[in-house]
Amino acid sequence: MIERPTFSPFWHRVRTLRPRLRPHVQITRQHFRGRRWHVAHDPASNHFYRLNPVAHDFVASLDGRRSIDEAWKLSLAKFADRAPTQNEIIELLGQLHGSNLLSLDAPPDVEQMLTRSGERRKKKIKQQLIGLMYFRLRLFNPDRIVTALEPFFRPLINRVGLALWAMLIVAGLAAVAPRWGELSASLSGVTNPEAWGWIAVAFVLLKAWHELGHGVICKRYGGAVPEAGVMMLVLLPAPYVDASACWAFDSRWKRIAVGAGGMIFELGAAAVAAMVWAALPQGDPARDVCFYLMLMAGVSTVLFNANPLMRFDGYYILSDLLEVPNLMPRSMEMMKHLFKRYVYRLPNQRPPAGLRAEWWLLVVYGVLSLAYRVFLFLVIALYLLGFFFVVGVILALWTAVAWFVLPMGAFAHWLAASGELSERRGRAILTSAALAAAAVVLVGLVPIPDYRRGTGVVESLAESGVFTGAEGFVVEAFKRPGDPVRAGEVIVRLESPELEANQRAASAQLAGVLARLGEARLQDDPATAAGLEREERYWRQVLADLGDKRQRLAVRSPHDGVVAGLDPMRLVGAYLTRGKPVCGVVDPARLRVAATMSQAEASWLYGLSAEELRVTMRAVSDPWRPIEGAHVRAVPAAQKRLSHAALGFGGGGNVETAPNDPEGVVTRREQFTVYVEADGPALAGATPGERVRLRFSLPAKPLLEQVVDRIHRTIQGRVDL
Repeated sequence: MIERPTFSPFWHRVRTLRPRLRPHVQITRQHFRGRRWHVAHDPASNHFYRLNPVAHDFVASLDGRRSIDEAWKLSLAKFADRAPTQNEIIELLGQLHGSNLLSLDAPPDVEQMLTRSGERRKKKIKQQLIGLMYFRLRLFNPDRIVTALEPFFRPLINRVGLALWAMLIVAGLAAVAPRWGELSASLSGVTNPEAWGWIAVAFVLLKAWHELGHGVICKRYGGAVPEAGVMMLVLLPAPYVDASACWAFDSRWKRIAVGAGGMIFELGAAAVAAMVWAALPQGDPARDVCFYLMLMAGVSTVLFNANPLMRFDGYYILSDLLEVPNLMPRSMEMMKHLFKRYVYRLPNQRPPAGLRAEWWLLVVYGVLSLAYRVFLFLVIALYLLGFFFVVGVILALWTAVAWFVLPMGAFAHWLAASGELSERRGRAILTSAALAAAAVVLVGLVPIPDYRRGTGVVESLAESGVFTGAEGFVVEAFKRPGDPVRAGEVIVRLESPELEANQRAASAQLAGVLARLGEARLQDDPATAAGLEREERYWRQVLADLGDKRQRLAVRSPHDGVVAGLDPMRLVGAYLTRGKPVCGVVDPARLRVAATMSQAEASWLYGLSAEELRVTMRAVSDPWRPIEGAHVRAVPAAQKRLSHAALGFGGGGNVETAPNDPEGVVTRREQFTVYVEADGPALAGATPGERVRLRFSLPAKPLLEQVVDRIHRTIQGRVDL
């Protein structure tokens, strides 16, 4: 049981004050997890504060005539042990006054105790500086614009509109599903600098439409939209509107609708763009714009807006679904509470949640959001270092100071000066030192397994291409990829009307020569007979060549194996010239994996012996079956050609390919090829061209050494120093 000291040494400063809520403050009743709460909202400043029933009753009793002491005694009479203590009253008054919700005529010393002058503004500036990668700039009040547009969207902001929206999304997916390969191949053009201007325009327009969705739905349910501006997301400008008025809505489903409104509008626009993209011919500039709209909507929605671990739309939707307001700050407070209570053993610590179920929600969310925060910092910093080295270094250092150095400074200040530790400061310092030493040992000294990962494709050591030997129309195909084939077995058969006509003409010419030759021999004309014999040999050779060419119209397998690569069935009806590829034939008994890695990924391979390196592979089609690799061989020379198109963007891989390469095998940056053979017949049954995930097990090293090595190699691979 947590002790709540009833009395406060500062009570005499506030007991005679007679505050009241400001006249324009609005109170809305809400329910969270079966409990009633009240939200105080100041429309002028757009500030909110959530009150439980006991706190709301106390605040409601402050009418400007009753003193704080009288209101407190009245609350004691009503609620007994559930009534707020004097310290809680002072904290409540300070928070209401700091949120500009309380009208209070207080002397300077009390004013300073409740809220220091300009504290809220300083806090906002500090947050902007800390979040240099994510900050906002207010531009204007869009309420009139949203009010004018809301009637046009009102007929669709209901269940019928939601059903129509779902049908639109399905139609957009149906339009692009048959062209998924073409859509994937278009990804390679995103890295082309010529496309960046269109991508930026598409991003800004799409985000403006997104924010309009928030504003219109908020206005539909009676909320105001008092602010619009520009928000910088990692150097990318994006418009925003303030739809926080929905926090005062009594229904959580209305709040969720406002939170999801931007994504609903954005995905609807992406669905329309998908249908237009599918209808337009290749090469049309409007088609490229539609592709960028689809890409921006998908990436921004999944990675940012719908992600509940960042304070965007998904975060507020999750908060309302779980009925846990202020999810992120309360999760951080819960982490602090657990440390204070169970690590530093401080008494009388009040948790930020009263229900045990909320405890677990806050702890899980706090751990996940903190881990994601660190991950996002590393990803963004490394990405910016690769493109804008100086800017990336500045932002990385700034964010590192804001997210890590400043919190550590605040923690050190808490250890040195906090009143909570007045009687336990020595023990707290020793505990902190022990925790720091344990962290240093675990991170910097204890070896742990070191894994590096790569992606490869299955290929055959005995692989032959099958090509046409003569030109003609494909009339029959007998095999498909994956079908077994014997040496000499026909895979496709062609017909050539021109070849048949040439054969008939040559046969007629030969018959004529033979007739004249017989006549010359009967007339005993040796000179004429000799000339006709030469002509006979010529036409017989022509017929032999045409016969051989006709034999080549049947395309046969060069050896035993399995058909791979192109599908011969897709060639039926097509006219093929000589030398055109039909498919490939591979030996399924002799397979290996060809992995493609960047310089940063493959550099550590060259310093290890075969005994120090172990490889485990998992086929994408069967990820639950591990395959032990053997005989790892890294080609020491880098090249810009992939072993297989399946490794590139267009084939579903993760290697960036050149936008002007129709085959999708030429990379934008040089890559290293690593060959891995299976230990025994483990790869038997795998299909050549199938992607494989590889995990290389390196000698164990401390975690800190691994992280530093990865960062160093990543920067070295992306930055030309």
